[in-house]
Amino acid sequence: MNLRMYKFTLFNELYFLVAGGTVWIDSSSPSADVKSDQDPPIKVESKNIKVTEAEMNCRHSTGFEHTSTSGCNSSTGVGLKQNGSSTIPRKKRSSKHFSHHLKTEDQLDGNEDVGRFLYLEGVEYIMWCTYDVHFYASFALLELFPKIELNIQRDFAKAVLSEDGRKVKFLAEGNYGIRKVRGAVPHDLGTHDPWNEMNAYNIHDTSKWKDLNSKFVLQVYRDFAATGDMAFGIEVWPAVRTAMEYMEQFDRDDDGLIENDGFPDQTYDTWTVHGVSAYCGCLWLAALQAAAAMAQRLGDKFFAETCKTKFFSAKSAFEKKLWNGSYFNYDSGSSSNSKSIQADQLAGQWYTSSSGLGPIFDEFKTRSSLQKIFDFNVMKVKGGRMGAVNGMHPNGKVDESCMQSREVWTGVTYAVAANMLLAGMEEEAFTTAEGIFIAGWSEEGFGYWFQTPEGWTTNGHYRSLIYMRPLAIWSMQWVLSPPKAIIEAPKINMMDRIVISPATFSLSLPETRVRKIANKTACFGNSSLQCTC
Repeated sequence: MNLRMYKFTLFNELYFLVAGGTVWIDSSSPSADVKSDQDPPIKVESKNIKVTEAEMNCRHSTGFEHTSTSGCNSSTGVGLKQNGSSTIPRKKRSSKHFSHHLKTEDQLDGNEDVGRFLYLEGVEYIMWCTYDVHFYASFALLELFPKIELNIQRDFAKAVLSEDGRKVKFLAEGNYGIRKVRGAVPHDLGTHDPWNEMNAYNIHDTSKWKDLNSKFVLQVYRDFAATGDMAFGIEVWPAVRTAMEYMEQFDRDDDGLIENDGFPDQTYDTWTVHGVSAYCGCLWLAALQAAAAMAQRLGDKFFAETCKTKFFSAKSAFEKKLWNGSYFNYDSGSSSNSKSIQADQLAGQWYTSSSGLGPIFDEFKTRSSLQKIFDFNVMKVKGGRMGAVNGMHPNGKVDESCMQSREVWTGVTYAVAANMLLAGMEEEAFTTAEGIFIAGWSEEGFGYWFQTPEGWTTNGHYRSLIYMRPLAIWSMQWVLSPPKAIIEAPKINMMDRIVISPATFSLSLPETRVRKIANKTACFGNSSLQCTC
C-alpha cells in the first residue's frame, strides 16, 4: 500500500463522522450534572431505574493521597483529595508524519466544554455509540477531537454505575432480563432516549458479554495515558474499578482468567465461543495490565497489586489453554472451529502497545501469531486483495461456521494492520490494509465509496453499509505518529513499578463481588435516575 493509497483511505474514512449519523449538542458535559450531597434524590416514572449516588465532584482535582476514610472513591478506601483547581496541561503531540498538524479548537483550551456527542453504529444498526465497535473507531476521535472522546468515556463511566431494572426480552435466547445491570458496560447509549434508556440492542443479554468491560478499561487507560488528563482519570476511576470487579463472576475456576459461556457473548455476536477464547481472554489480560497501571498512577496501590497478581496467573492459564506453538486457538472448546485462526486474536495486545504499556506476550508468540494471520487470513483470500477474513481453518479453508467467521471486517482488518505495525511488520501491515482499499475504494473493487460496510464475504456480498468500525484506520496513524506521552511511556514501565506485597498476594479482593458493588462504589449523578444510597 503506497502512501497515496494510505492517505486517501485515512482521510476519506472520516466521512462517517458527519455522514454516518451524528448528534453533537451544546450542553453541559456529563460531570456538570453531578448532584451535591445535599441534593435530594430525583424520582422518575420507572421505579426500576436507579444509580448509586456518591461523591464524584472531584473533576478538577490534580492530586490525591491515601486516607483511612472514604473520599471520592468510597469502594477502594483511597481518598482523592483536592490540592488545587487547575487542570494538568496536555502534553504537546509529536509532529512526526502529517496528522499531528491537524489541530482543533478543543485541543487548545483545557477548560472548554465541548458538549455531548453521539454517533450511530451504522445506518442499518441504529444505536448510539455502540461501545464494542467504538473500541475500534475511537482512535479517530481521540486523535482529532480528544475532548469529545473523553466525554464519551464519561458517559459510559456514568452508565457502568447505573442500573435499569425494566424487563427486556432477548431475541436470540428468548429469555428475559433487565435492561441494564449495574457494573456492566452497556452495549450502547440507546436509540430513542439516549443516555437515559441504554442498551437498545436486545439480541443477547450484553450484561453477560465478555468483551465490553475489558474494552472500557482499555479505552479509558489509553485516553488517560495519551492526554495526561489527571482529572479525567480521577473522575472515571470508580467506574473502571467497578468494571473490573464485575468481571470476577466469569472466572469460574479461580485462575484469574475469564471464560466464555457457549454463546456469542462478544462483538462477534453470531460466532459462538466455548471456554477460554483468544479474543476475550486477550482483552481481559490487557485490561488487567491497564487497570494495574492506572491504579498505580492514581494511588490505589492495593488494587494495582491485585490486578498484577491476577495478570500473571491469567496469562499462564491463557497460554497453557490456547497457545499451539504457532498462534492462539480460537477457544479452548472442542467444536469444529476451536482451532481456527482468528484475525482479531491479539486485540488486547494491540491496545496495550498502543497505550504505551509493555507487551502481554513475548515477541515470538506475537510475531508468530500475526504472521500466521497474514499468511492465512489475508493472503489466502484473493491473494491479499480483500482484507483479513475473521476466521480461517489451519488447513487454509475459510471458517464457515457462521456468518461472521467467514466475513472480512473492514475495521478489524485495519486494527490487525495496526497491530502488525506495532510488531515491526510494516510490509505485512500495509499489504493487509491495502486489501480494504482495493475491495472498497479502488475502481476495481465493489464500489463502496463513502459507504464502507462492516464487512464483506469472499465473493463480495456486503453487510451493513456506512458503518462505524472502519474508522479504525486511524489506529494505524496512531502507531505511525503517537502522542509524546505514549512515545515516552515505555521508558517507565508501569507494571515493573508495581511491587506485590505478601499481603496482597495472599488475599482476594475484599468486598468486590458483584453483589457488593451497588452499595460500595462511587458514581456520577444523573437527573433521570433514582438515588438509592
